[in-house]
Amino acid sequence: MSMSSNSRSTLKNPGVDEHYLDPAGGSVQGEGHLRYLAGGSGAPLVLLHTVRTQAEHFRHLIPLLKERYTVYALDLPGMGYSQIVPGASYEEPAMRAAVKRLMTSLDLRDATLVGESMGAVLALTTAADMPERVRGVVAINPYDYPGGIVRSSFLARFIITGVLAPGIGPILAGVEPKPIMSAVLRGGLVDKTALREDYVDELLSVGRRPGYSIVARSVYASLPSYIAARSRYSEVKAPIHIIYGDKDWSRSSDRDANRRLLPAAKFTLVPKAGHFIALERPDVPANLLLQNAR
Repeated sequence: MSMSSNSRSTLKNPGVDEHYLDPAGGSVQGEGHLRYLAGGSGAPLVLLHTVRTQAEHFRHLIPLLKERYTVYALDLPGMGYSQIVPGASYEEPAMRAAVKRLMTSLDLRDATLVGESMGAVLALTTAADMPERVRGVVAINPYDYPGGIVRSSFLARFIITGVLAPGIGPILAGVEPKPIMSAVLRGGLVDKTALREDYVDELLSVGRRPGYSIVARSVYASLPSYIAARSRYSEVKAPIHIIYGDKDWSRSSDRDANRRLLPAAKFTLVPKAGHFIALERPDVPANLLLQNAR
C-alpha cells in the first residue's frame, strides 16, 4: 500500500509529492515504511541515491526529466525518511529487496533504473533480478571497488575508519559537525559550489533521527557487499549505460574491469566531474535519458 503525506524535507520540488510504502503484509522481518518522491508523466524512471544521502540527492535531476518520465526517487531503507528498523540489514541484497518492493508494489513496468554510487550497483542488480520490468539501466559512478570514499581525502579516510572502529565507532557515527560533513561531501565534487548549504542542512537534520547513527555505521560496514554484487552485472538483459566522472574515486583499472565485464554496455566519461554527478552535472544523465525517452 502506498500513502501520500506532507513532506518532512525542507527541500521542495514543484510537482513532486512524497509517498510512503507500507511493509509487505505489514509483518515481513526487517521491513519498514519506505519513503519515495514521485512526479512527472511518461514511462517510469526510478532514481537510487548514494551512500548517506536520500531522494533529494536528485533534486536538480528530477526537474530535467519529469516532463518525459514519471520519476520515482526512493529513500533506501533507514536513510532519508524511510523507517529505521532495529536490527535491519543494510547489505546489498537487503537494499535490492527494497528497490524490488517499490517496483512490485507500484507495479512499475518498462522502467528505467538510474542510480549513483551504491545506487548504481542496486540499479544493475535489480535489473538482473527483474528483467521483465526493466527497460534500461543508467549506472553513475558505481561503487563496486575497494576503497571508495576513503580515496577522496585524508579526512574521509580518518572519519570512515573511525566510524567503523570498535568501541569509538558508534560515538563517531553520531557526531557530524557541519564543516566535516561538507568537507567529506566536497571530496566527491570537482565543482565545490555544487554542494548547496541547504542540502547539507537537510542531510544533517536527517542524521539526527533516533537510530540514524547505527544506520550510517551499518551502511559503511556493508559496502563490501556492493563489491561482491558485481558478479550479478553480467546477468542484466536490459541495455546498460555507465557514466563515470573523470575525477571519480574509481580508478582506471576499476572502470576497465567493468568494461571487460560488460562488453555490450555503453560508457561515458564526463570531464571535470567527480563522484556526485547528480549534484554537479545533472545535465549529463538528463540528456542521455531524454534522448531515449518514449
